[in-house]
Amino acid sequence: MDPADILRFADVVHRDRGIEKEIVFSAIEQGILTAARKRFGEDNVIEVRLDRRTGHIACLVNGSERKFDFGRIAAQTARQVMNQRIREAERDKHLDEFNRRLNSIVTGAIQRIESGNLIVNLGRVEGIVPRSEQIRGETFKVGDRLRAFLFEVRPQGQRVRIVLSRSRPEFVAKLFELEVPEISDGVIIIRRIEREAGYKTKLMVESLDMKVDPIGACVGVRGSRIRNIIDELNGEKVDILPHEEQAEMQIAQALKPAQINEITLNWDTRVADVKVDEDQLSLAIGRRGANVRLASRLTDWEINISGEPVPGTETAEAAEAAADTAEATEGGAEAPAGDAPAADAAPDAAPEAPPAAEAAPEPPADLPDAPAEPDASPDEPTERGLG
Repeated sequence: MDPADILRFADVVHRDRGIEKEIVFSAIEQGILTAARKRFGEDNVIEVRLDRRTGHIACLVNGSERKFDFGRIAAQTARQVMNQRIREAERDKHLDEFNRRLNSIVTGAIQRIESGNLIVNLGRVEGIVPRSEQIRGETFKVGDRLRAFLFEVRPQGQRVRIVLSRSRPEFVAKLFELEVPEISDGVIIIRRIEREAGYKTKLMVESLDMKVDPIGACVGVRGSRIRNIIDELNGEKVDILPHEEQAEMQIAQALKPAQINEITLNWDTRVADVKVDEDQLSLAIGRRGANVRLASRLTDWEINISGEPVPGTETAEAAEAAADTAEATEGGAEAPAGDAPAADAAPDAAPEAPPAAEAAPEPPADLPDAPAEPDASPDEPTERGLG
Protein backbone atom coordinates (compact mmCIF):
# COMPACT_ATOMS: atom_id res chain seq x y z
CA MET A 1 0.00 0.00 0.00
CA ASP A 2 1.55 3.26 -1.15
CA PRO A 3 2.15 5.66 1.81
CA ALA A 4 1.27 8.64 -0.40
CA ASP A 5 -2.10 7.06 -1.24
CA ILE A 6 -2.79 6.56 2.46
CA LEU A 7 -2.12 10.21 3.26
CA ARG A 8 -4.19 11.33 0.27
CA PHE A 9 -7.11 9.08 1.28
CA ALA A 10 -7.12 10.43 4.86
CA ASP A 11 -7.16 14.00 3.56
CA VAL A 12 -10.09 13.36 1.17
CA VAL A 13 -12.21 11.68 3.87
CA HIS A 14 -11.46 14.52 6.26
CA ARG A 15 -12.55 17.20 3.79
CA ASP A 16 -15.58 15.42 2.31
CA ARG A 17 -17.06 13.83 5.41
CA GLY A 18 -15.73 16.07 8.11
CA ILE A 19 -14.02 13.21 9.98
CA GLU A 20 -10.78 13.87 11.81
CA LYS A 21 -7.65 12.44 10.16
CA GLU A 22 -6.72 10.60 13.34
CA ILE A 23 -9.96 8.63 13.11
CA VAL A 24 -9.16 7.75 9.50
CA PHE A 25 -5.64 6.60 10.39
CA SER A 26 -7.03 4.48 13.24
CA ALA A 27 -9.56 2.90 10.85
CA ILE A 28 -6.77 2.01 8.40
CA GLU A 29 -4.71 0.46 11.21
CA GLN A 30 -7.69 -1.58 12.37
CA GLY A 31 -8.36 -2.88 8.87
CA ILE A 32 -4.75 -3.93 8.32
CA LEU A 33 -4.62 -5.54 11.78
CA THR A 34 -7.69 -7.67 11.00
CA ALA A 35 -6.16 -8.82 7.71
CA ALA A 36 -2.81 -9.60 9.40
CA ARG A 37 -4.46 -11.76 12.03
CA LYS A 38 -6.05 -13.83 9.30
CA ARG A 39 -2.69 -14.11 7.61
CA PHE A 40 -0.45 -14.91 10.59
CA GLY A 41 -3.01 -16.49 12.92
CA GLU A 42 -4.84 -15.34 16.04
CA ASP A 43 -2.29 -16.92 18.40
CA ASN A 44 0.44 -14.48 17.48
CA VAL A 45 0.82 -11.03 18.99
CA ILE A 46 0.34 -8.68 16.07
CA GLU A 47 0.72 -4.94 16.10
CA VAL A 48 0.23 -2.48 13.24
CA ARG A 49 1.69 1.02 13.29
CA LEU A 50 0.92 3.76 10.77
CA ASP A 51 3.18 6.78 10.60
CA ARG A 52 0.83 9.84 10.46
CA ARG A 53 3.53 11.97 8.84
CA THR A 54 4.94 9.66 6.13
CA GLY A 55 2.11 7.14 5.71
CA HIS A 56 4.48 4.20 6.23
CA ILE A 57 2.91 1.03 7.73
CA ALA A 58 4.87 -1.32 10.00
CA CYS A 59 3.51 -4.78 10.94
CA LEU A 60 5.03 -6.39 14.07
CA VAL A 61 4.50 -10.12 14.72
CA ASN A 62 5.60 -11.23 18.17
CA GLY A 63 7.77 -8.11 18.44
CA SER A 64 9.59 -8.45 15.10
CA GLU A 65 8.69 -6.52 12.00
CA ARG A 66 7.33 -8.64 9.21
CA LYS A 67 6.85 -7.68 5.61
CA PHE A 68 3.19 -7.86 4.87
CA ASP A 69 2.08 -8.31 1.28
CA PHE A 70 -1.62 -7.83 0.69
CA GLY A 71 -3.37 -10.52 -1.24
CA ARG A 72 -6.80 -10.10 -2.76
CA ILE A 73 -8.71 -11.48 0.21
CA ALA A 74 -6.56 -9.65 2.76
CA ALA A 75 -6.98 -6.36 0.91
CA GLN A 76 -10.74 -6.86 0.70
CA THR A 77 -10.95 -7.61 4.43
CA ALA A 78 -8.91 -4.56 5.31
CA ARG A 79 -11.06 -2.37 3.08
CA GLN A 80 -14.31 -3.64 4.64
CA VAL A 81 -13.12 -3.08 8.19
CA MET A 82 -11.75 0.34 7.31
CA ASN A 83 -14.99 1.47 5.64
CA GLN A 84 -17.06 0.20 8.55
CA ARG A 85 -14.95 2.12 11.05
CA ILE A 86 -15.23 5.28 8.96
CA ARG A 87 -19.02 4.95 8.65
CA GLU A 88 -19.35 4.44 12.40
CA ALA A 89 -17.19 7.50 13.02
CA GLU A 90 -19.35 9.49 10.62
CA ARG A 91 -22.51 8.27 12.35
CA ASP A 92 -21.15 9.30 15.75
CA LYS A 93 -20.24 12.70 14.38
CA HIS A 94 -23.77 13.23 13.05
CA LEU A 95 -25.22 12.02 16.32
CA ASP A 96 -23.25 14.63 18.22
CA GLU A 97 -24.12 17.35 15.73
CA PHE A 98 -27.87 16.75 15.64
CA ASN A 99 -28.12 16.01 19.35
CA ARG A 100 -26.95 19.57 19.83
CA ARG A 101 -29.71 20.70 17.48
CA LEU A 102 -32.39 18.60 19.16
CA ASN A 103 -35.67 20.45 19.91
CA SER A 104 -34.94 23.11 17.31
CA ILE A 105 -36.11 23.97 13.81
CA VAL A 106 -34.13 22.66 10.85
CA THR A 107 -34.50 23.51 7.18
CA GLY A 108 -34.01 21.22 4.23
CA ALA A 109 -35.19 20.29 0.76
CA ILE A 110 -37.50 17.37 0.04
CA GLN A 111 -35.41 14.71 -1.66
CA ARG A 112 -38.12 12.12 -2.21
CA ILE A 113 -41.54 10.99 -0.98
CA GLU A 114 -42.01 7.42 0.20
CA SER A 115 -45.51 6.17 1.14
CA GLY A 116 -46.52 9.64 2.20
CA ASN A 117 -43.37 10.17 4.30
CA LEU A 118 -41.20 13.14 3.37
CA ILE A 119 -37.46 12.46 3.07
CA VAL A 120 -35.61 15.73 3.66
CA ASN A 121 -32.00 16.41 2.69
CA LEU A 122 -30.25 18.00 5.68
CA GLY A 123 -26.78 18.08 4.18
CA ARG A 124 -24.78 14.93 4.87
CA VAL A 125 -27.77 13.15 6.39
CA GLU A 126 -31.45 12.66 5.66
CA GLY A 127 -34.38 13.48 7.90
CA ILE A 128 -37.85 12.00 7.72
CA VAL A 129 -41.21 13.68 8.29
CA PRO A 130 -43.68 10.82 8.89
CA ARG A 131 -47.22 11.18 7.65
CA SER A 132 -48.44 11.39 11.26
CA GLU A 133 -46.18 14.42 11.88
CA GLN A 134 -47.43 16.43 8.92
CA ILE A 135 -50.04 19.19 8.98
CA ARG A 136 -53.42 18.04 7.74
CA GLY A 137 -54.08 19.25 4.21
CA GLU A 138 -50.46 20.14 3.35
CA THR A 139 -49.04 19.02 0.03
CA PHE A 140 -45.39 19.02 -1.04
CA LYS A 141 -43.40 17.96 -4.06
CA VAL A 142 -39.80 16.97 -4.58
CA GLY A 143 -37.51 19.99 -4.40
CA ASP A 144 -39.67 22.05 -2.04
CA ARG A 145 -37.93 23.51 0.97
CA LEU A 146 -39.56 23.18 4.37
CA ARG A 147 -38.92 23.89 8.01
CA ALA A 148 -39.64 21.29 10.66
CA PHE A 149 -39.12 20.59 14.35
CA LEU A 150 -36.33 18.11 15.17
CA PHE A 151 -37.55 15.96 18.06
CA GLU A 152 -35.77 12.61 17.73
CA VAL A 153 -32.19 11.55 16.91
CA ARG A 154 -31.05 7.96 17.35
CA PRO A 155 -28.51 5.58 15.79
CA GLN A 156 -29.87 3.04 13.35
CA GLY A 157 -27.19 0.60 12.29
CA GLN A 158 -24.40 2.60 10.71
CA ARG A 159 -26.71 5.54 10.06
CA VAL A 160 -28.56 8.14 12.06
CA ARG A 161 -32.35 8.33 12.12
CA ILE A 162 -33.51 11.94 12.32
CA VAL A 163 -37.26 12.39 12.79
CA LEU A 164 -38.92 15.74 12.11
CA SER A 165 -42.38 17.14 12.80
CA ARG A 166 -44.56 19.98 11.55
CA SER A 167 -47.66 19.08 13.58
CA ARG A 168 -46.38 19.31 17.15
CA PRO A 169 -47.09 22.40 19.30
CA GLU A 170 -43.34 22.77 19.91
CA PHE A 171 -42.97 23.65 16.23
CA VAL A 172 -45.22 26.70 16.70
CA ALA A 173 -43.38 27.65 19.90
CA LYS A 174 -40.03 27.58 18.09
CA LEU A 175 -41.48 29.68 15.26
CA PHE A 176 -42.44 32.30 17.84
CA GLU A 177 -38.90 32.20 19.20
CA LEU A 178 -37.55 32.88 15.71
CA GLU A 179 -40.02 35.68 14.95
CA VAL A 180 -40.30 37.38 18.36
CA PRO A 181 -36.96 38.54 19.83
CA GLU A 182 -38.58 39.14 23.23
CA ILE A 183 -39.31 35.40 23.49
CA SER A 184 -35.83 34.33 22.46
CA ASP A 185 -34.37 36.84 24.96
CA GLY A 186 -36.55 35.52 27.78
CA VAL A 187 -38.53 38.72 28.34
CA ILE A 188 -41.74 36.97 27.26
CA ILE A 189 -42.43 33.38 28.31
CA ILE A 190 -44.81 30.93 26.62
CA ARG A 191 -46.52 29.39 29.66
CA ARG A 192 -48.77 26.91 27.88
CA ILE A 193 -49.35 25.91 24.28
CA GLU A 194 -51.80 23.44 22.77
CA ARG A 195 -52.47 22.68 19.14
CA GLU A 196 -54.65 20.80 16.71
CA ALA A 197 -52.56 20.94 13.57
CA GLY A 198 -54.39 22.36 10.60
CA TYR A 199 -57.17 23.94 12.69
CA LYS A 200 -56.04 26.08 15.60
CA THR A 201 -53.25 26.75 18.11
CA LYS A 202 -53.74 28.40 21.50
CA LEU A 203 -50.88 29.69 23.61
CA MET A 204 -50.70 31.66 26.85
CA VAL A 205 -47.87 34.16 27.17
CA GLU A 206 -46.58 36.23 30.06
CA SER A 207 -44.23 39.20 30.14
CA LEU A 208 -41.57 39.46 32.83
CA ASP A 209 -41.21 43.18 32.07
CA MET A 210 -44.21 45.36 32.95
CA LYS A 211 -43.32 47.72 30.11
CA VAL A 212 -43.60 44.99 27.45
CA ASP A 213 -47.03 43.98 26.20
CA PRO A 214 -46.83 40.22 25.51
CA ILE A 215 -49.76 40.16 23.08
CA GLY A 216 -48.56 43.16 21.09
CA ALA A 217 -44.99 41.86 20.93
CA CYS A 218 -46.15 38.51 19.55
CA VAL A 219 -48.46 40.11 16.99
CA GLY A 220 -45.92 42.69 15.81
CA VAL A 221 -46.38 45.97 13.99
CA ARG A 222 -49.53 45.65 11.88
CA GLY A 223 -49.46 41.91 12.51
CA SER A 224 -46.14 41.36 10.73
CA ARG A 225 -44.78 38.76 13.16
CA ILE A 226 -47.91 36.66 13.56
CA ARG A 227 -48.54 36.83 9.80
CA ASN A 228 -45.21 35.16 9.08
CA ILE A 229 -46.06 32.36 11.49
CA ILE A 230 -49.55 31.85 10.05
CA ASP A 231 -48.11 31.74 6.53
CA GLU A 232 -45.65 29.03 7.62
CA LEU A 233 -48.60 27.08 9.07
CA ASN A 234 -50.64 27.45 5.85
CA GLY A 235 -53.31 29.68 7.37
CA GLU A 236 -53.79 27.86 10.67
CA LYS A 237 -55.51 30.06 13.28
CA VAL A 238 -53.38 31.12 16.26
CA ASP A 239 -54.92 32.53 19.45
CA ILE A 240 -52.46 34.45 21.69
CA LEU A 241 -53.84 34.77 25.21
CA PRO A 242 -52.53 36.46 28.38
CA HIS A 243 -51.56 34.10 31.17
CA GLU A 244 -53.85 34.17 34.22
CA GLU A 245 -53.35 32.60 37.64
CA GLN A 246 -57.01 32.27 38.64
CA ALA A 247 -58.80 29.25 37.19
CA GLU A 248 -61.93 31.22 36.23
CA MET A 249 -59.88 33.81 34.37
CA GLN A 250 -57.81 31.11 32.69
CA ILE A 251 -60.92 29.35 31.40
CA ALA A 252 -62.50 32.60 30.25
CA GLN A 253 -59.34 33.53 28.36
CA ALA A 254 -58.92 30.04 26.90
CA LEU A 255 -62.45 30.03 25.47
CA LYS A 256 -61.95 33.25 23.53
CA PRO A 257 -63.23 34.64 21.17
CA ALA A 258 -66.47 33.58 22.92
CA GLN A 259 -67.90 35.81 25.67
CA ILE A 260 -68.55 33.96 28.93
CA ASN A 261 -71.53 34.66 31.23
CA GLU A 262 -70.88 32.35 34.17
CA ILE A 263 -68.31 29.73 35.27
CA THR A 264 -68.94 27.18 38.02
CA LEU A 265 -65.97 25.10 39.19
CA ASN A 266 -65.98 21.70 40.85
CA TRP A 267 -62.54 21.38 42.38
CA ASP A 268 -63.00 17.74 43.35
CA THR A 269 -63.58 16.54 39.79
CA ARG A 270 -61.93 19.53 38.05
CA VAL A 271 -65.03 20.06 35.95
CA ALA A 272 -66.00 23.57 34.86
CA ASP A 273 -69.61 24.32 33.88
CA VAL A 274 -69.62 27.33 31.58
CA LYS A 275 -72.68 29.27 30.47
CA VAL A 276 -72.70 31.47 27.40
CA ASP A 277 -75.33 33.23 25.34
CA GLU A 278 -76.85 31.06 22.66
CA ASP A 279 -75.36 33.23 19.93
CA GLN A 280 -71.89 32.63 21.48
CA LEU A 281 -72.27 28.85 21.76
CA SER A 282 -70.78 28.03 18.35
CA LEU A 283 -67.80 30.31 19.01
CA ALA A 284 -67.13 28.67 22.37
CA ILE A 285 -67.26 25.16 20.94
CA GLY A 286 -65.34 26.00 17.77
CA ARG A 287 -65.02 24.17 14.50
CA ARG A 288 -65.41 20.45 15.14
CA GLY A 289 -65.11 21.21 18.86
CA ALA A 290 -61.49 22.35 18.53
CA ASN A 291 -61.89 25.51 20.61
CA VAL A 292 -63.28 23.84 23.72
CA ARG A 293 -60.88 20.88 23.46
CA LEU A 294 -57.85 23.16 23.26
CA ALA A 295 -59.17 25.28 26.12
CA SER A 296 -59.65 22.16 28.24
CA ARG A 297 -56.10 20.97 27.60
CA LEU A 298 -54.70 24.46 28.06
CA THR A 299 -56.25 24.87 31.53
CA ASP A 300 -56.31 21.23 32.71
CA TRP A 301 -60.05 21.50 33.33
CA GLU A 302 -62.87 19.49 31.78
CA ILE A 303 -65.15 22.15 30.34
CA ASN A 304 -68.89 21.67 29.81
CA ILE A 305 -70.55 24.47 27.84
CA SER A 306 -74.27 25.25 27.79
CA GLY A 307 -76.15 28.07 26.11
CA GLU A 308 -78.77 30.33 27.64
CA PRO A 309 -81.16 32.78 25.99
CA VAL A 310 -79.90 36.28 25.32
CA PRO A 311 -81.41 38.79 27.82
CA GLY A 312 -84.43 40.55 26.28
CA THR A 313 -85.07 37.86 23.71
CA GLU A 314 -87.87 36.21 25.74
CA THR A 315 -89.72 39.54 26.20
CA ALA A 316 -89.54 40.30 22.50
CA GLU A 317 -90.73 36.82 21.60
CA ALA A 318 -93.61 37.03 24.10
CA ALA A 319 -94.68 40.42 22.73
CA GLU A 320 -94.60 39.08 19.19
CA ALA A 321 -96.66 36.04 20.20
CA ALA A 322 -99.23 38.26 21.95
CA ALA A 323 -99.52 40.44 18.87
CA ASP A 324 -100.12 37.37 16.70
CA THR A 325 -102.82 36.16 19.10
CA ALA A 326 -104.56 39.54 19.10
CA GLU A 327 -104.61 39.66 15.31
CA ALA A 328 -106.08 36.17 15.18
CA THR A 329 -108.79 37.12 17.72
CA GLU A 330 -109.82 40.27 15.86
CA GLY A 331 -110.01 38.40 12.61
CA GLY A 332 -112.38 35.84 14.15
CA ALA A 333 -114.76 38.47 15.69
CA GLU A 334 -115.43 40.23 12.40
CA ALA A 335 -118.04 38.22 10.49
CA PRO A 336 -118.07 38.83 6.78
CA ALA A 337 -121.25 39.80 4.93
CA GLY A 338 -123.65 36.96 4.18
CA ASP A 339 -122.62 34.91 7.22
CA ALA A 340 -125.12 33.43 9.70
CA PRO A 341 -126.66 35.68 12.37
CA ALA A 342 -124.78 36.34 15.55
CA ALA A 343 -127.23 34.14 17.46
CA ASP A 344 -126.12 31.14 15.44
CA ALA A 345 -122.47 32.00 15.97
CA ALA A 346 -122.95 32.26 19.72
CA PRO A 347 -125.54 29.67 20.74
CA ASP A 348 -124.89 30.12 24.44
CA ALA A 349 -125.97 33.80 24.36
CA ALA A 350 -129.47 34.65 25.66
CA PRO A 351 -132.05 35.51 22.95
CA GLU A 352 -132.81 39.13 22.47
CA ALA A 353 -135.77 40.26 24.61
CA PRO A 354 -138.82 41.79 22.86
CA PRO A 355 -139.11 45.55 23.08
CA ALA A 356 -140.80 46.63 26.33
CA ALA A 357 -143.58 49.27 26.57
CA GLU A 358 -142.41 52.74 26.92
CA ALA A 359 -142.52 53.81 30.52
CA ALA A 360 -143.96 57.13 31.56
CA PRO A 361 -141.38 59.74 32.07
CA GLU A 362 -140.56 60.42 35.65
CA PRO A 363 -141.54 63.88 36.95
CA PRO A 364 -138.77 66.32 37.36
CA ALA A 365 -137.29 66.33 40.81
CA ASP A 366 -137.68 70.12 41.27
CA LEU A 367 -141.52 70.32 40.67
CA PRO A 368 -143.79 70.78 43.77
CA ASP A 369 -145.86 67.89 44.90
CA ALA A 370 -149.44 67.87 43.54
CA PRO A 371 -152.17 68.92 46.08
CA ALA A 372 -154.14 66.16 47.70
CA GLU A 373 -157.46 65.42 45.98
CA PRO A 374 -160.46 66.41 48.15
CA ASP A 375 -162.86 63.73 49.40
CA ALA A 376 -165.93 65.31 47.81
CA SER A 377 -166.77 68.07 45.45
CA PRO A 378 -167.64 71.42 47.26
CA ASP A 379 -170.81 71.88 45.19
CA GLU A 380 -172.36 68.66 46.34
CA PRO A 381 -174.75 69.16 49.27
CA THR A 382 -174.26 67.23 52.38
CA GLU A 383 -176.76 65.20 54.18
CA ARG A 384 -176.86 67.73 57.09
CA GLY A 385 -177.69 70.54 54.78
CA LEU A 386 -180.70 68.77 53.29
CA GLY A 387 -182.12 68.19 56.56
